[in-house]
Amino acid sequence: MSDRTYNQYCGLAYALDRVGERWTMLIIRELVAGPRRYKDLLDGLPGISTNLLASRLKSLEQDGLIQRRVLPPPAGSTVYELTALGQGLETALLELGRWGSQFVPPSRGEADLLNVGSYALTLKTFFRPELAQGVHEVYELHVDNEVLHVQIEDGEIAVNQGTALQANAVFYTDIATYLGLLTGQIGVETAVTNQLIQIEGEPDSLQRFLNLCGLPAAAVL
Repeated sequence: MSDRTYNQYCGLAYALDRVGERWTMLIIRELVAGPRRYKDLLDGLPGISTNLLASRLKSLEQDGLIQRRVLPPPAGSTVYELTALGQGLETALLELGRWGSQFVPPSRGEADLLNVGSYALTLKTFFRPELAQGVHEVYELHVDNEVLHVQIEDGEIAVNQGTALQANAVFYTDIATYLGLLTGQIGVETAVTNQLIQIEGEPDSLQRFLNLCGLPAAAVL
C-alpha cells in the first residue's frame, strides 16, 4: 500500500489507498484476461515509465492483489497475474467502464489503440446476458499478435487469453478493425467485403458475436 492514505474509516477510502494511484486500475485491467509478462504490460500501457510500472507492480504484490509466477518450459517467462483478491475488483472495473464509456470520444486513429488484452474487459462490459440466454458458443479472436477466446454459456461470458479447445468461429483481423467493429464504426459487411477480417466458421457468427458483446452501435438488435 502507498505511504499516502486518506486516514478515513471508510471502505471506499481503504480501497483507494490500494488502487487509487494513477495507472493502478489500468494495470489490473490488463490482467483481467490472464497472466501478462512485464513487457506485455508496458506495451498495453503506453505512456507509463518502466520505473513507475515496477513501483505499481511491487505495491500491488505487497497488497496481495497480484502475484508473480514462472511459466513452465519451454516458455519459462515470469508473468504477473491477479490473485483471488485482485479478481474481486472485476465487477468494479466493469461498472466504471460502463460509466466512463459515455465520455469516450470517437477514435482518432492509431494513437488511441491499445493491445487486444486491454479490450478483453470491453467485451465483458457491454455483454448482453439477456440476449445470450440459451447460447452456447465459443469465439476465438486473433487480433494482430494477440489471441483471445470468448466463451458464452447460457447468459454468462468468460474471456481468456490463448486459443480455445474447440471454437464455433475464429476471427482474424487487426486491432484497428477489431475496435472499429466493436464500436460500430466499421460494419460487418464492409469488413468482410474489404477483407479486413477473415472468418472461419458460420458467416453470420461475427454479427452474432457483436450483437452479444459489441457496443450498442455495433449490435443489430
